[in-house]
Amino acid sequence: MPPKKPTPSPAAATPSANRSQHSSASAAPSKPASSHSKTQTPSSTSTSTSTTAPKLAQQINSLTNTTNSLSNAAPRSLQDAQQILLGMWNTYVDKTPQRVKLLDTFMAFLMLVGVLQFVYCVIAGNYPFNAFLAGFSATVGQFVLTASLRIQTNPENEKEFRNTSDERAFADFVFGSMILHFFCVNFIN
Repeated sequence: MPPKKPTPSPAAATPSANRSQHSSASAAPSKPASSHSKTQTPSSTSTSTSTTAPKLAQQINSLTNTTNSLSNAAPRSLQDAQQILLGMWNTYVDKTPQRVKLLDTFMAFLMLVGVLQFVYCVIAGNYPFNAFLAGFSATVGQFVLTASLRIQTNPENEKEFRNTSDERAFADFVFGSMILHFFCVNFIN
């Protein structure tokens, strides 16, 4: 009796044969996979490469288009942000009373003074630390008192402050400012 030829097991097959079995199985699932698969010819390998090349090119094109749309969206969102800020500014200029604008300007000045004091303390040092604390406390305290005056005298807040007249709010502001500055001057020595 002639010796039997051993049949190659699927595990002993070469990696390229395994790939061809998996690709043929995934391409035609209704076809049963045989244990004696034929090796691929060079022409079938080139056709599988040629079918994946257009898919790869299509993916690259879609990524390029996405990148281009994102770069085009950035200037558009910048323009939208500018339009929003411009609209807010125009509404503020048109609808805010002059007295509130004056208080806002004073509050911006107080913020600038506080920032300048802090920068000076960082750069030049804080040798008379009590002087820095007194000056910085004065700007912060005055900012808080001015914000309180702005809230009380704003015509949009009339419902919350019906019992407080503008003159009473200003008198409270002046009295609070005098007490604040008295303590700040005494803290300096």
